[in-house]
Parts: sequence; structure tokens; C-alpha cells
Amino acid sequence: MQRYEYKVVPAPKKGTKAKGVKTPEGRFATSIEKLLNVMGADGWEYQRAELLPSDERSGLTSSVTNWRNVLVFRRAVETEQPAARAEQQLTAPEADDTPLARPVPGPEDAKSNEPVSAPAPIAQDHDDPPLTLKTDGGADDPAVDESAEKK
Repeated sequence: MQRYEYKVVPAPKKGTKAKGVKTPEGRFATSIEKLLNVMGADGWEYQRAELLPSDERSGLTSSVTNWRNVLVFRRAVETEQPAARAEQQLTAPEADDTPLARPVPGPEDAKSNEPVSAPAPIAQDHDDPPLTLKTDGGADDPAVDESAEKK
């Protein structure tokens, strides 16, 4: 199966001057012709011209849709033969000096004869702190300090 790579370039916006070409249409055609010849010399095959939307920022918060003309080119990608690829995959990998992971000893590998048991379950009765702070009128309480200053 033949594979391709694609290249998209912006289409020229204005024509270039050339000897013997005087009209704007002729200059524009000359600029397109030069671009096609340059791309063709690099092995790219012209496919088509496209008019595509491009959302772009306008100011700080808004965006505008601009329509862009682009030219699409493609060229064949050289692919390896399937037999050569399969042969490369079947060859043994080269020796690697990367250290391998060692197993971590588990409870069954322990040298003591004590049976391993699960930890004790968490008790249901908790001594959790209260969700709200209750003021008891202590000296460290800012509310008490403010009321004392008002008197």
C-alpha cells in the first residue's frame, strides 16, 4: 500500500512582477506557477487549493473568523518491504546494561515463624475535634477581648 505525506502552504496573496507580464491576473498566475515549480522540484505533487476558516483573536475577548486560501501538496513516502520489517522484528535485541527490577520479599518470604495477621480494624468511636469552635470566654478568645475593650 502506498503511503503519502502532505504539505499545506499558504496561497500567494498578490502577484509578482515578471518580464512580459503586465496584468494583475497574469502576475498572480506567475506567482502561483513559481510556487508550484519550487514545490515540484522538491518532489511534491500539487493536489488542490482549499478555502478554510481560521478563528483568530480580535482584541482581548472576541474572535473573528478569517478565510484562508491554502495549497495542498503530497509526495509518496518510501516504505520498507513487509519482509524486511518482519526480519528486523525477529532479530534478538542487543545486550542491554539496564539493571532489572528485583522482587521485594513479601510476608511469606519472612524468616520468622510468626504468623502474619491483618492490622486491627479502626474503631468506630472517634474523638474527632468539633466541627465548630465553641467559645468558652477564655483570655485567648478575640471576641472576649473586643467586648472587654468596648466597656
